[in-house]
Amino acid sequence: MATIDEDLFQLEKELRRLKIEYEVYFNGGSPRPPSDTQWRVEQLIKRYLDQSEMKYRQRFRYNNLAATFAKQWTVWRQKLKQREEGRAPHHYGATARALEADRAARAAAARKALDDTTVSVVCRDPKHETDKVERLYHAMLAAREKLGESGRHTTLDQFREFLAHKAGDLKKQGVQRVEFSVTIEDNKVRLKAKGKS
Repeated sequence: MATIDEDLFQLEKELRRLKIEYEVYFNGGSPRPPSDTQWRVEQLIKRYLDQSEMKYRQRFRYNNLAATFAKQWTVWRQKLKQREEGRAPHHYGATARALEADRAARAAAARKALDDTTVSVVCRDPKHETDKVERLYHAMLAAREKLGESGRHTTLDQFREFLAHKAGDLKKQGVQRVEFSVTIEDNKVRLKAKGKS
C-alpha cells in the first residue's frame, strides 16, 4: 500500500495531467473531457479528507492540492457548461483549422515541457520569432507549475519584450544569435541567455 507522501506525489502528478488534458480538450485536441483522470484525482482527494494520520507538512501540501483542484474545477465546469449551451466561441473555414492546429501545438508543447528539464531556443529577433518565444514561455509556466512556484506571472507580451531586451544587450557585444533556455536548477526555474556564433 502506498504511503501518504507517495499518494500526495501521485495526486500532484495527476493534477498536472488533468490540467493539460482539459487544455487539450477545450482546444479541440480531444473529443471527450478527461473523466478518467478527474476520477483518479477525486478519489485521491477523498481518501485523505480525514487528515488525522497526516503530519503538518503533509496536511499543508494536501490542502494546497485540494484547493488547486477546486479552483480549477470551477473554471472547467463553467467552460463545460458554455460548451453544452453552445456559447463557446466558433470560428469557420480555414481560420478555424489554423486555430485548432495552433492550439493543439501549444498544448503538445506544454505537455512536453512538463517532461523536460531543459527547453532551449535560438533567436535572432525574439519580437518576430513568435513560435520560439511561445514555446519558451509555455515551458517556463509549466516548469513553475511543476515546482509549485506561485506569484504574479509574466504575460506573453512582457516575456517577449524581456527576451528582446536581453537579446539587444548581447548583440551590443557582437553576438548575432542568442540561445535562451528554461532550466530547473536547485528546485528553481531559471531563464538563461547566452550568445551563439
